[in-house]
Amino acid sequence: MGIAMKSRETIQADEERIRKWVRALPDGKRLQFFQQAEQALKDPDTYAVLNYLFIAGLHHFYLGKWLRGLINLSVFIAGAVLLFMHFTAAGLLLLIGITVIELKDLFYSQLVVQDYNNKVMEEIYHSLIEN
Repeated sequence: MGIAMKSRETIQADEERIRKWVRALPDGKRLQFFQQAEQALKDPDTYAVLNYLFIAGLHHFYLGKWLRGLINLSVFIAGAVLLFMHFTAAGLLLLIGITVIELKDLFYSQLVVQDYNNKVMEEIYHSLIEN
């Protein structure tokens, strides 16, 4: 998810646009599309479960956002280390901060993954029509 999240209507319109493109493909290309999409698309429930776990960042790794995942995981680990080093307030502040930031991804997990999947499907479509 970027800085500003797309609206539900925009994401659904993107998905419908891609569906129309795919329906217009010749049978062989359409079969290739669905075979590639089946392997590449992500499950919103898995994303939500990974986000729900309190080890921040795992859901970003699931979508291939390695830098954001590493940053979130580092902040989480730093907060946990500070807790055990008796810097309780600083550790709690980091842990609460990263949790609050990640709550948006948890609440909008369906849309985040649907938008991600739209991008994947669009890439697959364009790769098929270029060949």
